[in-house]
Amino acid sequence: MLTRRAALAGFIAAPLLPCPALAQRRSVDAGLEFPAAGARAWKAQLPQLRVGLLGGENEADRLGRFDAYRALLERTFELPVRLFPASDYAGVIQAFGAKQLDIANMSPAAYAGAWLDTNGGVEPLVTTEEADGSVSYVAVMLVRADSGIASIEGMRGKAMAWSDPNSASGYLIPRFSLRRQGINPEQFFGRTGFAGGHEQAVVAVLQRQYDAAVTWASGQGDEAQGFTRGALRAMVEKGLVDMKQLRVIWRSDPIINGPQTTRTELPAAFKEDMKLFHLALPKAHPDIYRQIERGGGAGYREVSAADYQFMIDMRRQEAAERRRRN
Repeated sequence: MLTRRAALAGFIAAPLLPCPALAQRRSVDAGLEFPAAGARAWKAQLPQLRVGLLGGENEADRLGRFDAYRALLERTFELPVRLFPASDYAGVIQAFGAKQLDIANMSPAAYAGAWLDTNGGVEPLVTTEEADGSVSYVAVMLVRADSGIASIEGMRGKAMAWSDPNSASGYLIPRFSLRRQGINPEQFFGRTGFAGGHEQAVVAVLQRQYDAAVTWASGQGDEAQGFTRGALRAMVEKGLVDMKQLRVIWRSDPIINGPQTTRTELPAAFKEDMKLFHLALPKAHPDIYRQIERGGGAGYREVSAADYQFMIDMRRQEAAERRRRN
């Protein structure tokens, strides 16, 4: 009989990335065409398209980055498109549960949370490919460059800022990965707290409210520029941070990028249009692609629910551990 301890040991030994699926369409494929403009039959079920925007960045910047994307969706499919920025990740998860959103670019953990909350009522369409064709990113732990902290061991007894309780890179994966290394976050750090988003967590370190924070980055390119893509790159480009002020002291194993997510019950033709729109976007409208992705990459790749089963299992385990502690 499989004991709870044995099951947990097997879960902890699991990789952070799934096995790649077969026959996935990619933005780099030849022959992909951007959808022709025109009203669709699925408009009868979707009189307007409601797009969710995860938290982690101030609302004005998010709306600004996504406005050209919104306008392009309107022109292409000839229907009103509204953006719904949430104050945190939970807002988008709850909106999917209430059927108040039709599509959103989710983190892998937020997707898993929405999948669990809706009992499989959401599904992934495409995910982001990095510049080298991989579909992963990393969580990074940052301290002030003048802090004297040079490694994870230097954080013993110090204050740690998590980004968001529903973020993979900003909470779930760092905690999971540290446990793999034999570090119990509840006992290792002197104090922990939620900063309210990725951008806010980095700012909290710069302002000496916390000794370290975790956020997401592509893990590729020049670290001094905030890598090729991610929260740090966006903050560098907006002039909010100079990477000389910060030091990366820890990186996670690769994490599968989050998916463009939609409701399972929506028409198959709508899902196909959304896939083609995003797959062809980097070549057809590169500036809009770079804006919504906060940096450059190779485009998008189709994904399936199986690609995120690990994250669903991890969230289930996290919830079970929380219930046990309480």
